[in-house]
Amino acid sequence: MIGNKPLHGIFSEIPPRYDLVNHIITWGLDRRWRRRAARECLTAQPQKILDLGCGTGDLVIELARLAANNVALIGLDYSQPMLRIAASKAKSLMGKRNISFTHGDAVNLPFPDGYFDCVAISFAFRNLTYKNPLAGRYIAEILRVLSPGGRCVIVESSQPRGKIIRQLFHLYLRWFVFSTGYLLSANRVAYHYLAESAARFYTPGELRELLLTAGFSQVSFRSLFLGVAAISTAVK
Repeated sequence: MIGNKPLHGIFSEIPPRYDLVNHIITWGLDRRWRRRAARECLTAQPQKILDLGCGTGDLVIELARLAANNVALIGLDYSQPMLRIAASKAKSLMGKRNISFTHGDAVNLPFPDGYFDCVAISFAFRNLTYKNPLAGRYIAEILRVLSPGGRCVIVESSQPRGKIIRQLFHLYLRWFVFSTGYLLSANRVAYHYLAESAARFYTPGELRELLLTAGFSQVSFRSLFLGVAAISTAVK
């Protein structure tokens, strides 16, 4: 079952230019942010990691490059076109690392309770929670598949604390990000959604409260590049 059909349509249509657009609209910083998130995932020496909403596989590939050979890495997404690109990009690593990709929906993860030591989410948590009536179920599923003391590491857009920087960031999203994404992908709906969801997404405090209310025991936060993005780590 696909929990959010409009988003499923969007992310099934944009994969061919998805990576290129991401790198351009973040000025290449998305690679650095994913690397920092991967290192955060590995600090507690997990044995099994789920990259939830893995998209074209950049985070799970970064994890494979940094993790020990025995760490099991699974990338899950509900967009088959995204997964095909991810598998192609990871082909050279798949014989050397314990890495695999699975088609599925975050509302009903195909894993037993407590299966993962870490769940990583790279620029997909916004899709699970922004104006999404199933947000509570998505977070509950993350908690379910995490082992006791397991960690959920989220790298996502955020809201700068300073009013002027925040306003400039929103202007950048609604003009440059939307226009560039639309121009390169020819998908107006996808990049209008991206710009608006990022501009209206949670502040660090709101995200922390959301995760604690959902059942996580503690949440830490690390700001990235003037606060336009952040890494949040929630412990079950």
